[in-house]
Amino acid sequence: MKTTLEFLLESHGLSKSQLAKELGVTRQTIIRTAKGNTPSLELALKIAKYFNKDVSEIFFIPNVQHVEQRREMN
Repeated sequence: MKTTLEFLLESHGLSKSQLAKELGVTRQTIIRTAKGNTPSLELALKIAKYFNKDVSEIFFIPNVQHVEQRREMN
């Protein structure tokens, strides 16, 4: 199953190496993150900004997801 980051990379025609270079991190960091490893907050914010997305749209954040679900129920 692909992660959201993998879908974003594919839809933007970017390789993991290209994104790594754009964000100033190593290719291995992007590879680990694309496989589902939790990135640092700084990296998560950089990735979200790069793709013009909210962090919670790319990465699962348990408390944020829970709060959003509760808002929708009210």
